[in-house]
Amino acid sequence: MSSEKVDGVFATRMNQQTFKIKAKGAKKGYELLKKKSDALKVRFRAMLKEIKQNKEELADIMPKSFMSLASAYYTAGEFREDVISDVKDAQIRVHASEDNVAGVKLPVFEQTLTNASSSSNVGLAGGGQQVEEARRNFRELLEKLIKIASLQTSFQTLDEALKVTNRRVNALEHVVVPRIENTVKYIAKELDEMEREEFFRLKKVVQMKDPEVPKEGSNVPEEITESKDMFAEFNGNENDEDVVF
Repeated sequence: MSSEKVDGVFATRMNQQTFKIKAKGAKKGYELLKKKSDALKVRFRAMLKEIKQNKEELADIMPKSFMSLASAYYTAGEFREDVISDVKDAQIRVHASEDNVAGVKLPVFEQTLTNASSSSNVGLAGGGQQVEEARRNFRELLEKLIKIASLQTSFQTLDEALKVTNRRVNALEHVVVPRIENTVKYIAKELDEMEREEFFRLKKVVQMKDPEVPKEGSNVPEEITESKDMFAEFNGNENDEDVVF
């Protein structure tokens, strides 16, 4: 027990019962945190796969969007200032919400379309089809960026929560639970030793008060001793004649 870590407590029945309850609670907490860690790992892997898929799609959408913008500039001319001056209100807004995964709140960004309408005259003189195509491509690009931003933020929050949960699981498994169990074993061992000492002390007290009580090692009954002497005498007589029946 000297190499095992135990809490510094007195060996009493009350402390033994207290640490048994602590051990039961620590094991229950370990099981719950282990389930939470497994649930977070499942969501972590699914989110990582989703981020990878969305980034691959973004890599395809972004070149197409800027190519369509270049084509619109080529056919319709420079229309950036006209678009900026024409826009009065945003057509896409982002709202933040939360998603609960095993007690961990993950931030989620959701986009909503407003009723704002644009009365832009860009492309009427020429290049209207290219301008509309650039608008659709950049709207798709914006939606994809919002999705990736939401996933990345949730991913970072989930990663931190998973690290904290794993540290707690490892601490319970390798430090807290073994220490409490070693303390329970230590208390049980000390209580057994105390009981043996008390029994030996009471035995000595009884022997000191009553001298007729046989001491340790001298409590062999006289009948057993006489029977042993009789068998020894019988076996020692080797010159006896055989008895014929």
